[in-house]
Amino acid sequence: MRSEDLSGLRHLADRLGDRFVAGYIFYTGQQTLPFGPKLRALPIEALWLTEP
Repeated sequence: MRSEDLSGLRHLADRLGDRFVAGYIFYTGQQTLPFGPKLRALPIEALWLTEP
């Protein structure tokens, strides 16, 4: 996972300004990775896992 992989979400965040709530990208790794305010890379398995 590279910072450049979120360039589309960064562009969207810049265009929307305060209306941008959060942006997520799913990847095959094991950890949630922060990429600045409101941007995260999540493991794809997070779609199927639940936490209490």
